Amino acid sequence: MFAEVFPTVSIAVACTGQDPHSRSRSIINRWHPQSRPAMPHYMSLRSSSHHLGGLAVPSKLKRRVRSIDNNRGVKMSMEAGIGIMATKLGMMSYFEPEGTVVPVTVVGFREGNIITQVKTESTDGYNAVQVGYRRVRDRKLTKPEMGHLQKAGTIPMRHLQEFRLQSIEGFTPNQPLIFSELFNEGDLVDVSGITIGKGFQGGIKRHNFKRGPMTHGSKSHRALGSIGAGTTPGRVYKGKKMPGRMGGTKTKIRKLKIVKIDNELRVLMIKGALPGKPGNLLRITPAKIVGKNIPKS
Repeated sequence: MFAEVFPTVSIAVACTGQDPHSRSRSIINRWHPQSRPAMPHYMSLRSSSHHLGGLAVPSKLKRRVRSIDNNRGVKMSMEAGIGIMATKLGMMSYFEPEGTVVPVTVVGFREGNIITQVKTESTDGYNAVQVGYRRVRDRKLTKPEMGHLQKAGTIPMRHLQEFRLQSIEGFTPNQPLIFSELFNEGDLVDVSGITIGKGFQGGIKRHNFKRGPMTHGSKSHRALGSIGAGTTPGRVYKGKKMPGRMGGTKTKIRKLKIVKIDNELRVLMIKGALPGKPGNLLRITPAKIVGKNIPKS
């Protein structure tokens, strides 16, 4: 059998004078898939369509499988409390009673911030509250989206976001969230949104690189320069700062202070700059303080 499958190897073993049985067993174990021992669970693939017949799995693939297993145990980020969605209106200067000038971002609210779904561990595996924001016409939504909102008895809304909480007691579908009841002046909040897209930019604008001299015969002005050695390592390291697309990504700014709450105008004034242009969608949640409003573990 072995001679028929590996005739050249059998001749080589016979010429060396070694024990043919031990040599043949090692070669069979190396090449014949049915004689190999079972792979560990972290090397086996999850679907039968990708089964490799017991052959050795590349290291990159093993790392990928391990990451899949680890991600199954990773949970979503826990919020310190229920949050709301808002619309950025712009920036202005706010004068405090003692005369201090504070740069603030004015945040307004469209119709919405209504609870559309309450998720529990028994039904969904985790506790969360889904909130809808910004009313739109019925024809702007798909039928599945309309059915989901009609089940909760809410108005048609454009944006849906979840807030994972430690406890969901007191929340019911079609319950409106009022910002003045959730936040007070002086509270710290986390604000996330999509930053302004800058398009494809060079290293100077994107990563604050310095340019070269513009005179005295220099031919390197705004070019990136060297991106790595040649022979060793002979490649470009991952994460190398280079030109590329800038902005247009989700960003969270933490621990911003609420300076003013105006119930008549339905606006918040938050100290500092917030992501995006005026009209951008913002997500406002209570600031996370480990050990105070969220557990350490």
